[in-house]
Amino acid sequence: MEPGTVRIAVDLLGGDNAPAVVVDGALRACDADPGLHLLLVGPPETADEVFAVLPPAQRDRVAVRPVNHAVGMADAPTRASRTDTTVRAAVAAVAEGAADAVVSAGASGATVTAAVLGLRRWPDVRHPALVASLPAVHGPVVLLDVGGSLEARPTTLARHAILGAAYAAVVHDIARPRVGLLSVGAEPGKGDRVRRAADPLLAAVGLPGDATYEGLVEGYDLGIGDRADVVVTDGFTGNVLLKGIEGAYAMAGGPPAAGGVPRAAALLGVPGTVVVCHGAADGADVASGIALAAHLHRRAATRTVATLLAASAEVTA
Repeated sequence: MEPGTVRIAVDLLGGDNAPAVVVDGALRACDADPGLHLLLVGPPETADEVFAVLPPAQRDRVAVRPVNHAVGMADAPTRASRTDTTVRAAVAAVAEGAADAVVSAGASGATVTAAVLGLRRWPDVRHPALVASLPAVHGPVVLLDVGGSLEARPTTLARHAILGAAYAAVVHDIARPRVGLLSVGAEPGKGDRVRRAADPLLAAVGLPGDATYEGLVEGYDLGIGDRADVVVTDGFTGNVLLKGIEGAYAMAGGPPAAGGVPRAAALLGVPGTVVVCHGAADGADVASGIALAAHLHRRAATRTVATLLAASAEVTA
């Protein structure tokens, strides 16, 4: 664990089983990371549950921002435009400098909407992407998009390739990341119209971190990891694939010893650290999402990825 204090704004009302699992995750995270400070965004009575369990010596590491309205999992993402919701208030804390990162287990669309409205977007990024890291035989595989935007144009997939390559280099220390485009076959020309148009774009774009484009890859390459360190797809396909892998692990009796499917994803494309946990997350999942946010902030991952993205844009131009 990297040293240093980090302040995380936590959406207490985000997720299928909030606030109970969020409170549980916050307590686990505090216990595991002595440098962690939490800003609990939600009803004061819910935040009081955390204070009641924390040892007196640790209570100065927790603050509260009272907010009573949530964006439900079935609500339209546009509800996140309201400034009186927990997810929007948590994002506002980052924008104001009161927190270093935000974590929410609420609806992905609402969290992405709140982040874009509250933090804006990086130049040249029209559609921010959610990125998850999957365990594979030959090392972690970065998958994006897993739900940031459901539809993608060829140019969006090319931009995601740049984001994913930078993330793999910065977060996983992968030298010369290999990038692949997810399709129904590895042979050139396979896939739908969007994939066929995106393939030559990815081959021509300047990738950061000395990354290389390896062409089309298939779903099983995610579990092996010998052809690509980064797999690019649209948010609809990526989200379905991620949840399908979760179901496969559940049928097999659990994830591999090396680690399971992540229950949290980082949002790339906004000037701030934003982590979205799985809506069905339990306390351990929320704690791992908070730990991911802390890790990303301590490594200055968001800022470094943005710098690599800007340099790549200059090379491509």
